[in-house]
Amino acid sequence: MIHDIPEEWQVTATATPFVGNKTSVRTDDVAMPDGSVARRDYQVHPGSVAVLALDEDGRVLVLRQYRHPVRMKLWEIPAGLLDVPGENPLSAAQRELYEEAHVKAEDWRVLVDIYTTPGGCDEAVRIFLAQGVSDVEGERFEVSEEEADMEYARVPLAELVRGALAGELHNNCLVVGALSLQAALAVEGGVEALRPADAPWPARPFRA
Repeated sequence: MIHDIPEEWQVTATATPFVGNKTSVRTDDVAMPDGSVARRDYQVHPGSVAVLALDEDGRVLVLRQYRHPVRMKLWEIPAGLLDVPGENPLSAAQRELYEEAHVKAEDWRVLVDIYTTPGGCDEAVRIFLAQGVSDVEGERFEVSEEEADMEYARVPLAELVRGALAGELHNNCLVVGALSLQAALAVEGGVEALRPADAPWPARPFRA
């Protein structure tokens, strides 16, 4: 079986030329195996969680939001930053599902863990599968900026898979989440074989 392994090459110098509200840019001089030193610029990111929420009819809860860097409105699954160091990712995912979609879920499992762009950013994302979805009582969470313009829908999983393969859907968490769930459903054990919601996550260690 193949698997990724942790490894850290020597950093001979480092600087942080830009610090933003949530992320920063770091410049590292890294010793290469041939003895040379190469400069690597990358975004330092706190990490994220995303939720593929599946209802009793096999539909996935999605939302469409404007994303300025790519100048597009993208269909996505609920997601958010791990704003607090060491934050429990399950708690963060449950919060995002409530805040962005005003729903809750009874059954949670880890669907897949990914690095979004490991050549230029250290962002790690844990995508959860949430089942047993129901509406939350009370007032909706107040949203602002791009989130104030969000649209919501519940879409069959098969349609998301078709749209991803057709080049019509582009959000990484949506595409990876939909294809991963489709794969999980096709193997022995199905979603019951997925990791528990509190499975270790070496990329972003967290408090239990």
